[in-house]
Formats: sequence, structure tokens, C-alpha cells
Amino acid sequence: MSAQRVDFYQLSRDPVHQVVALLAGKVMEAGDRLLVVSGSAEQRDLVSKTLWEDETSFLAHGMASMAHVERQPILLSDVCEAPNGARMVILADGVWREEAAGFDRAMLLFDNQARDAAADLWRRLAADKTIDNRIHKQNDRGGWREGR
Repeated sequence: MSAQRVDFYQLSRDPVHQVVALLAGKVMEAGDRLLVVSGSAEQRDLVSKTLWEDETSFLAHGMASMAHVERQPILLSDVCEAPNGARMVILADGVWREEAAGFDRAMLLFDNQARDAAADLWRRLAADKTIDNRIHKQNDRGGWREGR
């Protein structure tokens, strides 16, 4: 059995909604489905607007509160449940939810204010040999550097 992957994305330049759109595009290119979780309705609305208005490609999606959620390739929700069958989850609000461990890949987005909490979570998950942790740090030009 392969390890579950948890990617930590430390945001230092671009806002969350833009990073979510970037990652969502990559998930769609790979032919997978995605769940985006945020406890903030405002943040979910901003992510939704960004996905509709993406400059390079429109990313079809829906809100978990709407009908036909099982059809949505990208589902935005306040809870970590994927009725659309997603095996990948983005935790856009920087809050870890234990349900994320049930996905093949979880992506935790966090800023400098949440850095200590993310570091504590990193250490806790690193002790679990079934989890493959990776850190992604953004450079000044908007690129990402991956580490372990």
C-alpha cells in the first residue's frame, strides 16, 4: 500500500484563491476530482469566482450546498466530505481536519500566521510512516520549491 501524501503549501506571495486555482487546474489536468474545503463562506465565494474567471482556462465547479454535487469535478465545501468522489482535497483555510487523512492526497495551504500550527502538524504527521509529507515554499517570482 502506498503512503498517503500530505502537501504543505506555505503561501508567501500569492493569495489563497489564486493558489487554489493553480492547484485545481493541475488536478483537472491529471483527470482527477477535487474537494476544496474552507470554513469561511467568503473564502469559498472568492475561490469560486476565481475558478470561473481563470485567465487561462475556466474550471467547472460547484458548491456543496447546491444540487447535483456528485457531478462536480471540483466541489467547494465547509466540510471534509466528498460526495463528488474526489480523492484529493485542498484545505484552503489552513485548518487541518482529520478526515483529510482519508484522501489519497491532502494539500494544506497556510500563511505565515499559521506557520507554527503547520509545523506542529508536520511533526505529528511525520511520525506516521504511512504519510508522505512534502513542503512547498513560494519564491518571490511565484514559483514553488518542494522539499521534505
